[in-house]
Amino acid sequence: MPVSVFDMQSLQHLWGTDELRTIFGEENRIQKWLDFEAALASAQAELGLIPAAAAKEIASKAKVEHIDIAAMSAEIRRIKHSLVPALKQLQAACSKENGEWVHYGATTQDVVDTGVALQLKEFHAVAMRDLQAVAKELARLAVAHRDTPMAGRTHGVQALPITFGHKCAVWLDELGRHHERLVQAAPRVLVGMLAGAVGSQASLGPKAIELEALMLKKLGLGVPTISWAPARDRFTEYTGLLAMLGSTLSKIGNELFNMQRNEFGEVEEGFSEGKLGSSTMPHKRNPTSAENLAGLSRPLRYNAAMMVEGMVQEGERDGIAWKMEWKALPECCLIAGAMLFQARNLLAGLKVNADAMAANLDRMRGYLLSERVMLELSERVGKQTAHEWIYEASMHGITQRLSFADAMRQHAGLGQLLADDEIRDMTDPAAYLGQCGASVDRVVAAQAAWLG
Repeated sequence: MPVSVFDMQSLQHLWGTDELRTIFGEENRIQKWLDFEAALASAQAELGLIPAAAAKEIASKAKVEHIDIAAMSAEIRRIKHSLVPALKQLQAACSKENGEWVHYGATTQDVVDTGVALQLKEFHAVAMRDLQAVAKELARLAVAHRDTPMAGRTHGVQALPITFGHKCAVWLDELGRHHERLVQAAPRVLVGMLAGAVGSQASLGPKAIELEALMLKKLGLGVPTISWAPARDRFTEYTGLLAMLGSTLSKIGNELFNMQRNEFGEVEEGFSEGKLGSSTMPHKRNPTSAENLAGLSRPLRYNAAMMVEGMVQEGERDGIAWKMEWKALPECCLIAGAMLFQARNLLAGLKVNADAMAANLDRMRGYLLSERVMLELSERVGKQTAHEWIYEASMHGITQRLSFADAMRQHAGLGQLLADDEIRDMTDPAAYLGQCGASVDRVVAAQAAWLG
């Protein structure tokens, strides 16, 4: 019976996808072990280390359908070893003579770690595909809302005008760096291993280096320069990058969550017929997609932290630290993959309320433009004097519930210096967007190469 959110039928859609569960499911995990054994036998036969007939039969029988997983699991519990029961079944599926050559010279961690690398290779392709899809949605929104004014907020309150396209371009630019990091990390991470019990390759004979390279070429993985059994930085780096990616996606989700508050109403996630917000308040339309996206990065970050703990190994191999990866790494991938999938859907269905954005720009009744007025006045009266006058007018106006324009009119210095048309022009948010549009153009152009 499922006990994990990753497997419960009612919750698993929030924590992964069917595609990801297939990659990290038990059957595929075992199949990757068998892929290792098939590639090892094939490479050994090519180098004249085992009979060609044995390699051929081992490869033909190295299919998960030949493994009784229930029986394998029972045997694991009996003998207290995680791989040997599967190897015994592979051996039994072959003829007696050929089965003797299964797993010749390898050790368990060679198989398991290379198997994980193969799973990561499959996941990496999915993640890169979905990362591109998310980025394309952000590029679309950035272009569409290049010039849609909204309030920029710092420390939780309104600061200066920006555009919604600029906000999306900032996110897109950050995702572009994550894409670059993942591309650069792949050759370091997607590496297999055939090192033997303590990394010396003594069990593999004089052709050990050639054998390892040939086997890993067959599997489509990189070749290490030395055993990495006690060096867990490869997988740890990858999960760390996923945690960074997840944090960016969480930030996007959290921002869109807040922008959907009734008091703001600046965006709304797609609404599907029958979507229910509350068991007791029928009117609710909750921002559930943004909410889930914002929350998922927390367990992702903690699992990535567990991977860092696994880097502290003892001797040439350490099962205490190593086995933590069996939980943390798949969960990192499932969560990060779920976040990419959900982010793409959220952005694709996002409705942008430009009218609400404009209304919120007016919520502070012009004070949002204090910087602009101060800088323009600096040329006339000096920066420090301009700052002092605008501060005096602002504090008085906010206390007396005046608009910024009226506050300036009532200020002794400003009232004499500024004409009404100047005050009106200088308090127009759309006229103080700086380089927002140009910045959007630069980011979209810079990311075009990988967005296709």
